[in-house]
Amino acid sequence: MVRAEAGRDEGAPLSRTEEVREFLVAEGGERLDKYLIGPLALSRSQVQRLIRQGRVTVEGAVAKASYLLSPGERIRVQLPPPEEPGPLAQELPLDIVYEDQDLAVVNKPAGMVVHPSYGHKKGTLVNALLARYPSLSQLPGSRPGIVHRLDKDTSGLMVVAKNEPARRNLQKQFKRGEVKKVYLALVEGHLKPAQGVIEAPIGRDPRRRKRMAVLRGGREAVTEYQVRKHLEGYTLVEAMPRTGRTHQVRVHLAFLGHPVVGDSVYGFRKKRLELKRQFLHSHILGFRAPSGRYLELEAPLPGELKRVLEGLRGRREAR
Repeated sequence: MVRAEAGRDEGAPLSRTEEVREFLVAEGGERLDKYLIGPLALSRSQVQRLIRQGRVTVEGAVAKASYLLSPGERIRVQLPPPEEPGPLAQELPLDIVYEDQDLAVVNKPAGMVVHPSYGHKKGTLVNALLARYPSLSQLPGSRPGIVHRLDKDTSGLMVVAKNEPARRNLQKQFKRGEVKKVYLALVEGHLKPAQGVIEAPIGRDPRRRKRMAVLRGGREAVTEYQVRKHLEGYTLVEAMPRTGRTHQVRVHLAFLGHPVVGDSVYGFRKKRLELKRQFLHSHILGFRAPSGRYLELEAPLPGELKRVLEGLRGRREAR
């Protein structure tokens, strides 16, 4: 029978969230990983993970999981900080445009954050998805099901995965640029020419770290655009990002001197239209489902954006 004495290592520097435990082997002959299952109350795979991470030493030296213990040897285990609880399920309205056994396509409203983060623990898309699809809680990571993101104040289509193989499949398509993405944006001024390709690398703004910017040495970023309609002082445009950089469409349109209307980060400071969000909407999303079927889905402009366009058309007709 193997016996152990557990106690705190008085000489080890401890953080407030880490715990160090020591065990003195009374009888040998057992593998290190099997020995630690009982006293640590962990599964064998969890113990092996600690060993791989170098958090377990025998007589001061890192040992393998298969190491055979001898009587009198001292084992030191440094337990990592306890993981924060995962996001909670929360009943929230969801507009599901399409779903099958592998995925769902959601029409996200403006104002909804995609996943929990500092200051946004509840009310996110992930919270809502967990309530609708409880099996997502079994997926790894703190953002179960999330394949790509939309900014808080951007509305429109997002695809979410219901299982891990589907998530990997869809993420690969996004990474390879195989997903069709069409955004509708209302921008300041009259955008010319009527169509074009913006090729400008994007990176973190060195002066304002919460912003992105077009920078030499930034990551490759390419956006196609097509003007839909010139309105009085504004342009309705389709933007088709070929790459997926943070804030890409917003940064690229602002780089041209035509920022998205209502964009509080990259837009004009003085508001000329009554709009409490940015006029950017994920309109069309096309991709191949894990089943092999090609899907192309469309979400119409939400009411508040339609009303802005109607107001601008009314101005023209009134003149």
